[in-house]
Amino acid sequence: MVRLGVLDVGSNTVHLLVVDAYRGGHPTPTHSSKTVLRLAENLTKSGSLSKAGEQSLIDAVARAKKDARNQGCDDLLAFATSAVRDASNSSSVLARVKRETGVELVVLTGAEEARLTFLAVRRWYGWSAGRLLDLDIGGGSLELAVGVDEEPELAISVPLGAGRMAREYLQGDPPDKKALTGLREHAERTLAKPAKQITAIGLSDRAVATSKTFRSLARLTGAAPSSAGPRASRHLTLEGLGQLIGFISRISSADLAELDGVSATRAHQLLAGAVVAEVTMKVLGLGVVQICPWALREGVILRRLDWLEGV
Repeated sequence: MVRLGVLDVGSNTVHLLVVDAYRGGHPTPTHSSKTVLRLAENLTKSGSLSKAGEQSLIDAVARAKKDARNQGCDDLLAFATSAVRDASNSSSVLARVKRETGVELVVLTGAEEARLTFLAVRRWYGWSAGRLLDLDIGGGSLELAVGVDEEPELAISVPLGAGRMAREYLQGDPPDKKALTGLREHAERTLAKPAKQITAIGLSDRAVATSKTFRSLARLTGAAPSSAGPRASRHLTLEGLGQLIGFISRISSADLAELDGVSATRAHQLLAGAVVAEVTMKVLGLGVVQICPWALREGVILRRLDWLEGV
């Protein structure tokens, strides 16, 4: 048994998850803490992470490292996704983080994100699920993966994250119909090639969605609350999603944050995430997706456990 700390530096938050785990066993969460940074909103016009954003990141990583130490972690797995990956000065930022905190952040590629998330989904559902198709909407990117094994046959990442699309297309609060149409058309263009690649592989036995965005959308369409536990069956239908978009596209992000299942820190990007989810499901011919409680962080944990055992 080892106690692992997983530090996820995403577009919206710096999230520390502590689990007790061993190979072949179910990772048991023992502690979770997060800092809201919205790193992607701290990128300058030239594409670099601002000095303020850089310092906020360093401070958050330092706090997380101390937290992990206080929790008795045997190891700290630290990784960063699209916000750091996309920054033009990412190399210098990563070097400074390591120099000032002692934490080495590993920047995952979009394809690596997709593969690790797929691993978590596969382990959650098991071999009886057949060919899996997994969708994951983050702050900066959308990951898609499909396959029958633990390593997907195809792993794709496209820049259709909820935060990114909210910043680039949905300026109003609430945005007007023209803005929504623009986002929808952009998503359709971006997904045209990936959709062809995925459908060429063949029909999937089970379509699954992960991430906070999909969980919030499912909750708003009637899925069980988080208090029901991770094993409660949850799903999101295309019909329900369309009705939800019609509702949330007419209210402000402040009002949206008052709804059950929506965090105040993500309310401003939920509509963009909903539109991306709807377009993705439509182009892939999906009427419903199941919501998996495991995602990227669990995939990182599972891969590390495999490595520790020499697999």
